[in-house]
Amino acid sequence: MNFNEILQQVFSIKNIIIYLVIMNVFGFLIMWIDKRKAEHSKWRIKESTLFLVTALGGGIGTIAGMYTFRHKTQKAKFVFGFPAIIIIQILIAIVIIFKI
Repeated sequence: MNFNEILQQVFSIKNIIIYLVIMNVFGFLIMWIDKRKAEHSKWRIKESTLFLVTALGGGIGTIAGMYTFRHKTQKAKFVFGFPAIIIIQILIAIVIIFKI
């Protein structure tokens, strides 16, 4: 088995979908965890971590969590930043898929 075949197996549509589902569930959960910690004045999840999870494919989950739990909805960098990351990811995917 050559390197290209290994890459095709690792980056199969099925594996990519599984990864994205996991990342989005995780993104949703960290927004819930951070909201709970904020309500109880406990240690919080760093904003950079929330953005990292979004950038690593958990954008739909973090946005869903943000609005479900009404968390970070007053901060412009989240309201505009999370969707901006998703838009950039979609544009990159389009370029890769269609080799534009």
